[in-house]
Amino acid sequence: MTVDRSEHKSSQPSSRRGAKLAKSLALVLLGAGTATAGTYAATSTAISPLSRTAAENSAIVEPSAAAVPVSLTVPAEATSVAEVVQAVGPAVVRINASRTVTQQSPNVPESFRRFFGDQMRPQIPRERTRSGVGSGFIVSEDGQILTNAHVVEGADTVQVTLKDGRTFEGTVLGSDPVTDVAVIDLEANDLPTLVVSEAELLPGEVAIAIGNPLGLDNTVTVGIVSATGRTSGQVGIPDKRVDFIQTDAAINPGNSGGPLLNARGEVIGMNTAIIQGANGIGFAIPINDVQRISTQLVANGRVDHPFIGIRMVNLTADVRDSINQDPSNGFRVSADSGVLVADVVPGSPAARAGMRSGDVVSQVNGTVISTGQEVQQAVEDNGLDRELRLDIDRNGDTRTLSLRPQPLPTQS
Repeated sequence: MTVDRSEHKSSQPSSRRGAKLAKSLALVLLGAGTATAGTYAATSTAISPLSRTAAENSAIVEPSAAAVPVSLTVPAEATSVAEVVQAVGPAVVRINASRTVTQQSPNVPESFRRFFGDQMRPQIPRERTRSGVGSGFIVSEDGQILTNAHVVEGADTVQVTLKDGRTFEGTVLGSDPVTDVAVIDLEANDLPTLVVSEAELLPGEVAIAIGNPLGLDNTVTVGIVSATGRTSGQVGIPDKRVDFIQTDAAINPGNSGGPLLNARGEVIGMNTAIIQGANGIGFAIPINDVQRISTQLVANGRVDHPFIGIRMVNLTADVRDSINQDPSNGFRVSADSGVLVADVVPGSPAARAGMRSGDVVSQVNGTVISTGQEVQQAVEDNGLDRELRLDIDRNGDTRTLSLRPQPLPTQS
């Protein structure tokens, strides 16, 4: 599956051994991936973040300001989606994020300058403002808002508009591109808030999405929870350290960061991505993961994800046979199951521990694993403060390696 992390944007003036194997296998870089999504970047890939350009919102008329209750409790007698939405809608916000970028003039060959003279003098770099629109939801009365990291990525200014028309300048407290979660803070009090669901989420439950798709504020769509526990690899964005909720509630560009609610109006997830060209397939980050990450962002302004530095591929009979038939790989695989180490990042914890391309990981901290996603989750659960133990098979010999994960390197 190809991945599309493209964004809708507006622009307006303002004043070795594993190398060959890596080419033929789908590899996951554990802990070394960075987010490809961004409010101000586009790639030609099928998953889309759900933000929208600011320019397309110019025709939207804001409702007049009115008092809103601080506690948004769904009436006990609520029997319809309309009643739920009326109760919780005031806590869903629109987020306008913008940043100034400098456009450099193209380099002109010296021969052209000599021929054309002053006409080919280098132009002064121009500044342009790029804007994007997403959604978010209020989780504290004193102004904490949750949204997607790609909605506010690189933003110079963040403007938050409530359903009642009030507008605030927001400050990004922290943003984590590895999970696509960000926290915005407003200078405000007595704001309406949403309640977070603590119940186990099951496929088939009602799912309600509220947000600003395609610049249409306060849009409500309804569907069900189609599946839970979709891995980042299944969704097509393997660099993300989070699983996803799949829903058929209609979500579109501009929904990024908005809430996915259950029938009681409680938040079950944060709308994040869609598969372009597919109908009824959208994805949201589970709210428990959003809360875990946001808590760290509020406390530290960042999230330190553990990193060991290996590229992996799930071991199958076909993969094993393909490797063993190619003498240029420099190793043979005899294990029947586990996760194949295709490459080791130089200088990483795994490299220092002696891990090599061709090793097959069978257990992490005593737990049998069979997929790269399970290894990644085990590393995440282990954290940074204790040793990680990996049982591996190397050319038919079983051994145990111990290492201490380090924080995920910052990608420049």
